[in-house]
Formats: sequence, structure tokens, C-alpha cells
Amino acid sequence: MTKTTDWPVYSPFARKHYGKGVVKGEAGALMAVLEARNLAVGPEVQARISSCKDAQQLDKWVRRAATAHSIDEIFD
Repeated sequence: MTKTTDWPVYSPFARKHYGKGVVKGEAGALMAVLEARNLAVGPEVQARISSCKDAQQLDKWVRRAATAHSIDEIFD
């Protein structure tokens, strides 16, 4: 995951909302890569991606999606 800011995120409000933005961006990137690679995204995969709140996990999936030949290779 690439760090997008140099300023510290101190307050609980800032940490909560900054983290949500990172998660949303990673999930969007994953969906874009899957779409670009014509990998079918069924309802179960969509739910798995949208329910994940771990930015690092989403980043791993994005990287796997870049070279995966199937959806199963991404989530195994």
C-alpha cells in the first residue's frame, strides 16, 4: 500500500475517516483490475470485496489480480 500523505493522522476522527478512504480506494482499484482483465465478478466476490475493511488485504488482492488467471487465484 502506498502512503498518500506525509501528515500524521492523530485524532480518532481523522484515523477513522482516512482509513475508510484508503479501504474504499483499494476496493475500487481491485474492481477496476478485475474488470480490465475480464475476470467475472459474481455476487459472492462482490460481497467479499465490499465487506473487507482491511486495506492491506485489499492491496494483496489487487496485486494478485494483476496476474491471476482466475478469481480463485486471487482469494486463495
